[in-house]
Amino acid sequence: METLNEFQVASLIAPIIGSVGSKYMLDADTAAAGTAAGYPNTFSFYFAGRGGVLGDVDADVVHAAFMFFDRALTEKLWGIGIAVEGARAAGRRYMQCCDDWGRKHLSSVSELEKFIAPAEKLVVSIDASGLSLFAGLRAEPLPTDATARAYRLITLIRELRGCYHIAALVTHGLTGLQATLAVDGKQDTAKMHGWAPPYPDCSGLVDQRVAAEVATNNAMARAIAAALTTDEMNQLANQTMRINTAIAG
Repeated sequence: METLNEFQVASLIAPIIGSVGSKYMLDADTAAAGTAAGYPNTFSFYFAGRGGVLGDVDADVVHAAFMFFDRALTEKLWGIGIAVEGARAAGRRYMQCCDDWGRKHLSSVSELEKFIAPAEKLVVSIDASGLSLFAGLRAEPLPTDATARAYRLITLIRELRGCYHIAALVTHGLTGLQATLAVDGKQDTAKMHGWAPPYPDCSGLVDQRVAAEVATNNAMARAIAAALTTDEMNQLANQTMRINTAIAG
C-alpha cells in the first residue's frame, strides 16, 4: 500500500471508525445488559450510558454533546436513564458493554498491539479543549486486555472525530436537524432522532454541510500529524482496515 499523508489517513479511517465504533451501541448484548440493570428501553440506556461520562449534568449539556437529537427527546431519555442508577454508574456500565463487545468480536484479530500503539498515542496527545464528550470518555480508565483496549480506543477516536464534527457544523451555521437533512434529505434519520415533520427544505445547505465535513477531516488530520510519525499514521490506517476486515469477515 502506498504511503498516505495525514489527510488521506484521516479520510480513510473515518467511515471505519464511525461504523465499527458504534457497533456495541446497537448490539443485542448491550440492550440485554441495560434491561437487566433496569433501564426501561435501549435508548434510555444509550443516553445515560454514552452521556454518563459527562457526569451529573443537565440535559442541555448532553444535548450540546450529542447535537443530532431533538432536545426534547434528549431531555426525556436522559431523565429516564439517569433515574436508574445515576449518570456516572450508567457511563461505567455502558463502557463495560463496550469492552465486552471488543472482547467478543476482536478475539480473532492477531497483533492488536500494532493498532493500540498509534491509536493510544493519538488519543493521549489530544488537547481536549472544547471536546467534552471525548474528554469524558478519555477520563475513564482503559481496560488492560488487548481486545477491549483496542475497541475502547476505536470508540475514543470516534468520539474525537464526532466532537470535531459538531464544532465544524456549528461554525458553518448548521443545526443538528439541518445537518441531518442536508445529507440526501435523511428524513427517516431525523424522525428517529426525535424531530417531528414537516421538515424544512435543507437542499440549499449542502455546500455548508460539505464544508463542515472537510473541516472535520482537516481537524483530524492535524491531530494525527501532530501526534504520529508518517510510519505510525500509516500503521494506524493499515491496522484499522485490518480490524474492519476481520470483523466483517
